[in-house]
Amino acid sequence: MKVYIGYDPRESAAYDAASKTLLEHSPQSSITKLDSERLAAAGLLRRPVDRRGVMYDLNSNAPCSTEFSNSRFLVPILALSGWALFVDCDMLFFTDVDRMLEVVDASKAVMVVKHSLVSESGTKMDSQPQTSYARKNWSSVMLFNCDHPANRRLSLDDVNNRPGRDLHAFYWLHDSEIGELPASWNWLVDVQPKPEQVNIAHFTLGGPWISGWKGSPTDQIWLDNR
Repeated sequence: MKVYIGYDPRESAAYDAASKTLLEHSPQSSITKLDSERLAAAGLLRRPVDRRGVMYDLNSNAPCSTEFSNSRFLVPILALSGWALFVDCDMLFFTDVDRMLEVVDASKAVMVVKHSLVSESGTKMDSQPQTSYARKNWSSVMLFNCDHPANRRLSLDDVNNRPGRDLHAFYWLHDSEIGELPASWNWLVDVQPKPEQVNIAHFTLGGPWISGWKGSPTDQIWLDNR
Protein backbone atom coordinates (compact mmCIF):
# COMPACT_ATOMS: atom_id res chain seq x y z
CA MET A 1 0.00 0.00 0.00
CA LYS A 2 1.20 3.51 -0.84
CA VAL A 3 0.68 5.59 2.31
CA TYR A 4 1.00 9.38 2.53
CA ILE A 5 1.25 10.84 6.04
CA GLY A 6 0.69 14.53 6.67
CA TYR A 7 3.71 16.24 8.23
CA ASP A 8 3.91 19.36 10.36
CA PRO A 9 7.19 20.21 12.16
CA ARG A 10 5.18 21.00 15.30
CA GLU A 11 3.95 17.41 15.33
CA SER A 12 7.14 15.58 14.37
CA ALA A 13 6.85 13.19 17.36
CA ALA A 14 3.31 12.29 16.29
CA TYR A 15 4.53 11.66 12.72
CA ASP A 16 7.29 9.38 14.04
CA ALA A 17 4.80 7.38 16.12
CA ALA A 18 2.37 7.07 13.20
CA SER A 19 5.03 5.88 10.75
CA LYS A 20 6.54 3.48 13.33
CA THR A 21 3.24 1.78 14.17
CA LEU A 22 2.27 1.67 10.50
CA LEU A 23 5.44 -0.18 9.54
CA GLU A 24 5.14 -2.53 12.53
CA HIS A 25 1.78 -3.74 11.24
CA SER A 26 2.28 -3.12 7.51
CA PRO A 27 5.98 -3.65 6.73
CA GLN A 28 5.21 -3.94 3.01
CA SER A 29 3.83 -0.39 2.86
CA SER A 30 5.74 2.55 1.38
CA ILE A 31 5.47 5.85 3.26
CA THR A 32 5.68 9.32 1.74
CA LYS A 33 5.95 12.27 4.10
CA LEU A 34 3.70 15.11 2.90
CA ASP A 35 6.14 17.89 3.74
CA SER A 36 4.80 21.27 2.59
CA GLU A 37 8.31 22.73 2.25
CA ARG A 38 9.38 19.96 -0.15
CA LEU A 39 6.09 20.13 -2.05
CA ALA A 40 6.44 23.90 -2.43
CA ALA A 41 10.06 23.56 -3.63
CA ALA A 42 8.85 21.12 -6.29
CA GLY A 43 6.20 23.59 -7.46
CA LEU A 44 3.34 21.32 -6.38
CA LEU A 45 2.06 23.43 -3.48
CA ARG A 46 1.57 27.13 -4.15
CA ARG A 47 -1.21 28.13 -1.76
CA PRO A 48 -0.55 31.57 -0.21
CA VAL A 49 -0.34 31.32 3.58
CA ASP A 50 0.07 34.05 6.20
CA ARG A 51 2.09 32.64 9.11
CA ARG A 52 1.80 35.55 11.55
CA GLY A 53 0.47 34.03 14.76
CA VAL A 54 -2.04 31.43 13.57
CA MET A 55 -1.28 29.93 10.13
CA TYR A 56 -3.88 31.43 7.78
CA ASP A 57 -4.81 30.13 4.34
CA LEU A 58 -5.56 33.16 2.18
CA ASN A 59 -7.46 31.25 -0.53
CA SER A 60 -9.83 29.90 2.11
CA ASN A 61 -9.95 33.13 4.14
CA ALA A 62 -9.65 30.86 7.17
CA PRO A 63 -7.01 29.50 9.58
CA CYS A 64 -5.53 26.07 8.95
CA SER A 65 -4.55 23.95 11.92
CA THR A 66 -1.74 22.03 10.17
CA GLU A 67 0.67 22.52 7.28
CA PHE A 68 -0.95 19.59 5.47
CA SER A 69 -4.53 20.87 5.76
CA ASN A 70 -4.85 21.07 1.98
CA SER A 71 -1.76 19.31 0.60
CA ARG A 72 -3.45 15.96 1.40
CA PHE A 73 -5.52 16.39 -1.75
CA LEU A 74 -2.37 16.03 -3.86
CA VAL A 75 -2.31 12.30 -3.07
CA PRO A 76 -4.17 11.00 -6.19
CA ILE A 77 -1.98 13.31 -8.31
CA LEU A 78 1.23 12.05 -6.67
CA ALA A 79 0.27 8.37 -6.60
CA LEU A 80 -1.11 8.30 -10.17
CA SER A 81 -2.52 4.76 -10.03
CA GLY A 82 -3.75 2.03 -7.71
CA TRP A 83 -5.03 2.54 -4.18
CA ALA A 84 -3.27 5.21 -2.09
CA LEU A 85 -3.94 6.04 1.53
CA PHE A 86 -3.71 9.46 3.17
CA VAL A 87 -3.73 9.81 6.97
CA ASP A 88 -3.18 12.67 9.38
CA CYS A 89 -0.01 12.35 11.47
CA ASP A 90 -1.87 12.13 14.80
CA MET A 91 -2.69 8.46 14.26
CA LEU A 92 -1.62 5.10 15.66
CA PHE A 93 -2.01 1.90 13.64
CA PHE A 94 -3.06 -1.44 15.11
CA THR A 95 -3.81 -3.44 11.93
CA ASP A 96 -2.24 -4.06 8.53
CA VAL A 97 -3.63 -1.31 6.29
CA ASP A 98 -3.79 -3.76 3.37
CA ARG A 99 -6.86 -5.17 5.12
CA MET A 100 -8.68 -2.07 3.92
CA LEU A 101 -8.54 -3.59 0.45
CA GLU A 102 -10.83 -6.39 1.69
CA VAL A 103 -13.67 -3.88 2.11
CA VAL A 104 -13.08 -1.43 -0.75
CA ASP A 105 -15.60 -0.82 -3.49
CA ALA A 106 -13.78 -0.34 -6.80
CA SER A 107 -16.74 1.65 -8.13
CA LYS A 108 -15.93 4.43 -5.63
CA ALA A 109 -13.35 7.19 -6.13
CA VAL A 110 -12.46 7.41 -2.44
CA MET A 111 -13.24 5.44 0.72
CA VAL A 112 -13.61 7.20 4.09
CA VAL A 113 -15.13 6.72 7.53
CA LYS A 114 -18.28 8.81 7.30
CA HIS A 115 -18.35 10.40 10.74
CA SER A 116 -21.55 12.17 11.70
CA LEU A 117 -21.09 15.84 12.54
CA VAL A 118 -19.65 15.74 16.05
CA SER A 119 -19.40 18.80 18.24
CA GLU A 120 -15.78 19.18 19.37
CA SER A 121 -15.66 22.26 21.56
CA GLY A 122 -12.69 24.35 22.64
CA THR A 123 -9.26 23.92 21.10
CA LYS A 124 -7.21 21.11 19.67
CA MET A 125 -3.58 20.65 18.62
CA ASP A 126 -1.28 23.54 19.59
CA SER A 127 -4.22 25.65 20.88
CA GLN A 128 -5.85 25.74 17.43
CA PRO A 129 -9.60 26.47 17.59
CA GLN A 130 -12.08 23.68 16.87
CA THR A 131 -14.41 24.32 13.96
CA SER A 132 -17.50 22.42 12.86
CA TYR A 133 -18.28 21.77 9.20
CA ALA A 134 -20.00 19.19 7.03
CA ARG A 135 -18.03 15.94 6.59
CA LYS A 136 -15.59 16.87 9.34
CA ASN A 137 -12.86 14.24 9.86
CA TRP A 138 -13.82 12.38 6.66
CA SER A 139 -10.63 13.68 5.05
CA SER A 140 -8.35 12.60 7.91
CA VAL A 141 -8.26 9.02 6.54
CA MET A 142 -8.80 8.79 2.78
CA LEU A 143 -8.24 5.71 0.65
CA PHE A 144 -8.05 7.03 -2.92
CA ASN A 145 -8.86 4.91 -5.96
CA CYS A 146 -6.37 6.73 -8.17
CA ASP A 147 -7.54 4.92 -11.31
CA HIS A 148 -11.12 6.15 -10.90
CA PRO A 149 -11.93 8.70 -13.63
CA ALA A 150 -13.76 10.94 -11.14
CA ASN A 151 -10.46 11.78 -9.45
CA ARG A 152 -9.25 13.35 -12.70
CA ARG A 153 -11.63 16.21 -11.92
CA LEU A 154 -9.26 17.15 -9.09
CA SER A 155 -6.45 19.11 -10.74
CA LEU A 156 -3.23 20.62 -9.40
CA ASP A 157 -4.79 24.03 -9.98
CA ASP A 158 -7.81 23.06 -7.86
CA VAL A 159 -5.65 21.87 -4.96
CA ASN A 160 -3.77 25.15 -4.99
CA ASN A 161 -6.64 27.57 -5.51
CA ARG A 162 -9.91 26.11 -4.27
CA PRO A 163 -11.02 27.07 -0.74
CA GLY A 164 -10.16 24.36 1.76
CA ARG A 165 -13.83 23.99 2.71
CA ASP A 166 -14.54 22.82 -0.86
CA LEU A 167 -11.68 20.33 -0.84
CA HIS A 168 -12.64 18.86 2.54
CA ALA A 169 -16.24 18.55 1.32
CA PHE A 170 -15.03 16.44 -1.66
CA TYR A 171 -16.55 18.98 -4.05
CA TRP A 172 -15.19 17.15 -7.13
CA LEU A 173 -17.15 13.97 -6.33
CA HIS A 174 -20.80 13.03 -6.43
CA ASP A 175 -22.09 11.53 -3.18
CA SER A 176 -22.40 8.16 -4.92
CA GLU A 177 -18.64 8.20 -5.66
CA ILE A 178 -17.67 8.35 -1.97
CA GLY A 179 -17.50 4.90 -0.37
CA GLU A 180 -17.66 4.08 3.32
CA LEU A 181 -15.02 2.38 5.46
CA PRO A 182 -15.89 0.67 8.76
CA ALA A 183 -15.64 3.02 11.76
CA SER A 184 -12.70 1.01 13.15
CA TRP A 185 -10.47 2.65 10.52
CA ASN A 186 -10.76 6.13 12.10
CA TRP A 187 -11.64 6.07 15.80
CA LEU A 188 -11.72 9.64 17.13
CA VAL A 189 -9.99 9.35 20.49
CA ASP A 190 -11.70 11.24 23.35
CA VAL A 191 -14.50 12.22 20.97
CA GLN A 192 -16.18 8.83 20.44
CA PRO A 193 -16.52 5.77 22.69
CA LYS A 194 -13.76 3.25 22.02
CA PRO A 195 -15.05 0.57 19.63
CA GLU A 196 -14.46 -3.13 20.22
CA GLN A 197 -12.08 -3.21 17.24
CA VAL A 198 -9.60 -0.38 16.63
CA ASN A 199 -7.57 -0.41 13.42
CA ILE A 200 -6.54 3.26 13.48
CA ALA A 201 -6.72 5.51 16.55
CA HIS A 202 -6.96 9.19 15.64
CA PHE A 203 -5.85 11.64 18.36
CA THR A 204 -7.74 14.50 16.75
CA LEU A 205 -7.78 16.65 19.91
CA GLY A 206 -4.03 16.33 20.46
CA GLY A 207 -1.81 14.28 22.72
CA PRO A 208 1.36 13.98 24.83
CA TRP A 209 3.64 15.13 21.98
CA ILE A 210 2.29 18.68 22.36
CA SER A 211 4.08 21.05 24.72
CA GLY A 212 1.74 22.04 27.54
CA TRP A 213 -0.75 19.25 26.72
CA LYS A 214 -3.49 19.18 29.38
CA GLY A 215 -3.49 15.40 29.59
CA SER A 216 -6.13 12.76 28.95
CA PRO A 217 -6.89 9.27 30.33
CA THR A 218 -6.21 7.88 26.84
CA ASP A 219 -2.68 9.33 26.67
CA GLN A 220 -1.27 5.98 27.77
CA ILE A 221 -2.42 4.39 24.51
CA TRP A 222 -0.15 6.79 22.59
CA LEU A 223 2.70 6.57 25.11
CA ASP A 224 2.69 2.76 25.00
CA ASN A 225 2.89 2.72 21.22
CA ARG A 226 4.94 5.77 20.30
